[in-house]
Amino acid sequence: MQTPPFQRARASVLGARDACWQPTESDLRASRRRARLSELDAHLHCSVIGTCLSTGELRRLVPKFTDLDRYHASDLEIHHAAVELAIAGGAGAKALNKALDERYAGAIRRFDAARDPRALLDLWNDALKSGDIPPAYWALMSHPHASIEMRQSAFGELHMLSHLVGAANRADIRRLVALEAENEALKEKIERQQARLVEVSAERDAAVRQSNEHALQLAARVERKADLSTAQPEAEIERLRDKVEDGERRLALHTSRREAAEQRAQRGDDETRVLRNKLGEAQALLKVVQAECAALERATLDAGAQPDARRRAVEWVSGKRVVYVGGRPNSNAALKALVEGAGGEMIVHDGGIEDRKGLLAAALPNADVVLFPVDCIDHDSMSMLKRVCERHGVDYSPLRTASIASFVEFVARLGASGQNVQDARKAQTSAPPPSAFCLRHG
Repeated sequence: MQTPPFQRARASVLGARDACWQPTESDLRASRRRARLSELDAHLHCSVIGTCLSTGELRRLVPKFTDLDRYHASDLEIHHAAVELAIAGGAGAKALNKALDERYAGAIRRFDAARDPRALLDLWNDALKSGDIPPAYWALMSHPHASIEMRQSAFGELHMLSHLVGAANRADIRRLVALEAENEALKEKIERQQARLVEVSAERDAAVRQSNEHALQLAARVERKADLSTAQPEAEIERLRDKVEDGERRLALHTSRREAAEQRAQRGDDETRVLRNKLGEAQALLKVVQAECAALERATLDAGAQPDARRRAVEWVSGKRVVYVGGRPNSNAALKALVEGAGGEMIVHDGGIEDRKGLLAAALPNADVVLFPVDCIDHDSMSMLKRVCERHGVDYSPLRTASIASFVEFVARLGASGQNVQDARKAQTSAPPPSAFCLRHG
């Protein structure tokens, strides 16, 4: 990628620092002081804030220094406002800098051990391999030994990594974010209902106490006047009865309200339980997708450094015959080239759309392993290949999706852990079910 047009802050000819002066890299290294967020180049603020701070943290911090509403402003508006605060400096930039330092204090201490650019680059490469990017990115950008070239390189690697990872799990993240937002909304609703329930219960208890006290007062008054001759005893008794009945009606009303509030709270608990289950499934699916993306990323990054890295990524298929049933034409062609490049043989069958199903039954007995993506294969072909494989004792395993990442992750796991196909297939049973939507069958 091209180098971003970073601009260096300049000092006046007399050596005095003007209002726009910012410390240079040599100044920071000489003083051994970490760079603040406002001292970084303005082109880096967007990547630092977007990578290292979550939307929830920004919604808590940004409205304190702007006129944005934390509940109604969009994520993009919050992000733009945070970047503007970082560029402007001041209290907003200090708050963002403090949030970054507190959140990534461990990574900052780890990077402080680097005394030269080479050690700092080694720590950054280790973070790239492990996938722990946000803490390392902030620790690198603010390190006193980080040069402008090193920051540009980290910015470029993060930019390309966002393209690679974002294309694979963008939809899963949107669903997860939607579920989290819905869960937060339900939690707030339940808290309001519980607060209202407590308020209604307090009102009911107060009404009951007031009715009891009033009844006792009336009873005492009746007892005191029992020996006195009154002109209208029946009217007084009737009035007292009316008051008692009115108290009973109010008690019944508060009781019905309390029961309705309890029912609403129970329904809210049930909805929360269902959402927790959905959130658990979404998180499990996200872990599977992240594992697939990590396997594909390792193969891609290694391939850039070593020419035969792609072959080692699927080394398990070397000398084996793989039958792949279903999938999509574009990804199937790429998978076939990948297996053949590793020294294996791959037979692709579309499940009976254009290829005859009789060819599938003939190709299965001679295969070392049969793979099929469960999101892009018809049920008849899947049932038939399972029966044929079990009859001839051929190992088969389903793949979560028809993507290249699922295939590479499965084969890499077989080659790394030494598992056989049956053990790998059993390990996949704990993964969440794939999407029921298929690009070919709907």
